[in-house]
Amino acid sequence: MPAPSPAVAIDGLVVHRGGVEVLHGLDLRIPAGSITGLLGPSGCGKTTLMRAIVGTQIVASGTVTVLGEPAGSSLLRDRVGYVTQSPTVYLDLSVRQNIAYFAALYGRPPRSVADAIDALDLADKADVPAGDLSGGQRGRVSLGCALVAEPELLILDEPTVGLDPVLRADLWGRFGDLAAAGTTLLVSSHVMDEAEHCHDLLLMRDGYLLDQLSPAALLEQTRETSLEHAFLTLIREREVQEQS
Repeated sequence: MPAPSPAVAIDGLVVHRGGVEVLHGLDLRIPAGSITGLLGPSGCGKTTLMRAIVGTQIVASGTVTVLGEPAGSSLLRDRVGYVTQSPTVYLDLSVRQNIAYFAALYGRPPRSVADAIDALDLADKADVPAGDLSGGQRGRVSLGCALVAEPELLILDEPTVGLDPVLRADLWGRFGDLAAAGTTLLVSSHVMDEAEHCHDLLLMRDGYLLDQLSPAALLEQTRETSLEHAFLTLIREREVQEQS
């Protein structure tokens, strides 16, 4: 039986910003129906890579194929959800109105709005204008606007920033449920302990893809007991290889 097609296939991706090359010939595959963690320090190119997958980033060379279509294709508009680091909500609308607006855009039933609100623990804020919420709460509303569309591919740029540990754990549980139901998730983070929730990891530094492997394989390869130490060990090993 042939292997299933990946949700995202990238070959030789090069991106320039401000005349400087910021992504250096990336090759990777994101398996369908899984949670892939995009991990690395701030400024390493995670957001640029995500923008390239969504189709909002100008690409110097290489190909980005998403759900069998070129990234940015009009055929992907209702199949790909993207949540940016900065919440994108209408400040004069309530939480419920924001999510209901996106539900209507994608033809989702009214019940989906309540489900999204409940899933993100926003029931007590449902009728509060988004402009009166904290930054973390607005981030959850932005995520709800993406979740209610039920996309096949959900791209999340550091969605847990500013959330308390309990809500972070609940949110990762929700991501796991989505993946189990067939949704593909790409989740970026600079917090290595979140990697344990992922099926697969993309490890980036300075615009390069250091490796793609599972959390267990990363620990085994580096002979470390924590994912943070394993990532640091991987970086040191690559630096030694480059100098030799």
